[in-house]
Amino acid sequence: MRPSGRKTDQMRKVSFERNISKHAEGSCLVKFGDTHVLCTASLEDKTPPWLRNSGKGWVTAEYGMLPRATGERMKREAASGKQSGRTQEIQRLIGRSLRAVVSLEALGERQISIDCDVIQADGGTRTAAITGAWIALHDCLKWMEARNMVKVEKVLKDHIAAISCGIFANQPIIDLDYLEDSAAETDANFVMTGSGGIVEIQGTAEGKPFSQEEFLTLLSLARNGIDELVGLQKQAIG
Repeated sequence: MRPSGRKTDQMRKVSFERNISKHAEGSCLVKFGDTHVLCTASLEDKTPPWLRNSGKGWVTAEYGMLPRATGERMKREAASGKQSGRTQEIQRLIGRSLRAVVSLEALGERQISIDCDVIQADGGTRTAAITGAWIALHDCLKWMEARNMVKVEKVLKDHIAAISCGIFANQPIIDLDYLEDSAAETDANFVMTGSGGIVEIQGTAEGKPFSQEEFLTLLSLARNGIDELVGLQKQAIG
């Protein structure tokens, strides 16, 4: 039995609230159960130096956790003068995931920066961030389309979503919350497209190695979860 009472293949309740930020070109408050992440997309009329005059744009991401996103207050990373390795790794993952479904040529010489700020954490912050960031990116591109800057269907090639799966109490499960994540025997994050393509898999055994059969079970759980998330994304954007 999972601590939450969910079935092994049952995700937490997922919701997307769009247009949550007055000023951002695209924004979404995504909730995976008690994990809440605010994703905002900001358009900049410039590119990184290495892309200047290339005809290509760029999509990048930043990630952070508010001080009371967890049970005890954390110091802001800005106070220490540097980001943690975990933060850097997660924001690079978000950026890579989004760029996998974006035509940088169709975007033109512009940059879209996605900020993912964790308001409340209960496991799966990176997967929620990726899934909500796609909504914010989509809405930013719709804002641009309304101003005859791009065509969304030419820039955004597919959906992208992410979900965690793992082995908890010897059972493969999907969408781990904190209690499960902190005690899991295997923890994995799957990033996949709406058409079923695999963008990235992060998997770690926390003690006992996992087998190929167990991995394939987790992959099957993830595929079903991604299908559900993409369906929810489609509903959210109408």
